[in-house]
Amino acid sequence: MRRELLKTVKRVVIKIGSRVLTDDDGALDMSVIGRICGDIALLRERGQQVVVVSSGAIAAGRSELGLTDRPKTIPQKQASAAIGQTRLMRAYEEALAPHGFKAAQLLLTSEDLGSRQRFLNARATIDTLLGFGVIPIINENDTVVVEEIKFGDNDNLSAMVTNVAESDLLLILTDVEGLFNADPGRNPDAVLIPLVQGITRELERAAGGSASGVGTGGMASKVAAAKKAGRNGVATILIAGKCPGIIAAAMRGDEVGTLFLPSEAGLNGRKHWIAYTLKPAGRVTVDEGARNMLIRKGKSLLPSGVVEVEGRFERGACVRVCGPDGKEFARGLSDYSGAEISRLAGHKSSEIEDILGYRYADVIIHRDNLVVMP
Repeated sequence: MRRELLKTVKRVVIKIGSRVLTDDDGALDMSVIGRICGDIALLRERGQQVVVVSSGAIAAGRSELGLTDRPKTIPQKQASAAIGQTRLMRAYEEALAPHGFKAAQLLLTSEDLGSRQRFLNARATIDTLLGFGVIPIINENDTVVVEEIKFGDNDNLSAMVTNVAESDLLLILTDVEGLFNADPGRNPDAVLIPLVQGITRELERAAGGSASGVGTGGMASKVAAAKKAGRNGVATILIAGKCPGIIAAAMRGDEVGTLFLPSEAGLNGRKHWIAYTLKPAGRVTVDEGARNMLIRKGKSLLPSGVVEVEGRFERGACVRVCGPDGKEFARGLSDYSGAEISRLAGHKSSEIEDILGYRYADVIIHRDNLVVMP
């Protein structure tokens, strides 16, 4: 199965965690970076394009600043990222140069990818760099965006980049062999799971956090990334990044790590962007009839089905759509602001102009702008 799946891979996103890139003292491990860049060069020589999502800036900066532990305050993290990002890029440049390849730096924020125009600009930049044979190295812009440091992680970013870069595979390099049926650090009888055909809620709950003290993303964030990439029709392989030759083995189709198969019914790029890149600005609660029409019939959301609106948002914002039980089951781009929807809730589409004095559309969220969440 793996060999057949990997035969069609032309472009791969490789996410590299902090724990993989650093030694026991928290400094960049140039021997590991050199091996990884050698493997990247081999993939390029085979005609496969590579986009790298790399952690390690804060860890590298911490070492340079002489901090013994991971920075605890936001200013410390931003200062560490500022000094560490230059060291990280220099490490990649030096490791790729002997193979005849150049590295390019792209620093992104969720705000960048939340704008459809900036999202497409990032895609065009990546395509152009790859066309010139350059290796894009992507990281979150931790030096200026507080929210990314507090809540973001590069597992999540790598899943988004599979959509931005229109890649065929997500390869996550981490400090464990793959996904286990229990925490291998606590349970010596834990068994590696080589294949995940569907990510269930039980599997998500079983995934634990990061215990390394270096990275921000634990196994839960990696499973979440695989789920997001899977809804884009992209498979994910989780492997032990420090193991020599592991990238080549994974790309050959060897039974290493854990393979997460993609969803059978993948989303198109725009709907994936709505579901997993945009941050919801509010919540719309609908009645049971509307929920059934959205899920089972693939219909648009009409004002008559709206029960309640939460949050202050403008027309065009991404909103959560929840059922009577309060659970989110869809997301979409609203054709009306939160204040307007509150006035329209429970009314017929034919009444919109009478109520507001104008009408943008007959629906609250058009089916083309709505995604039913798994």
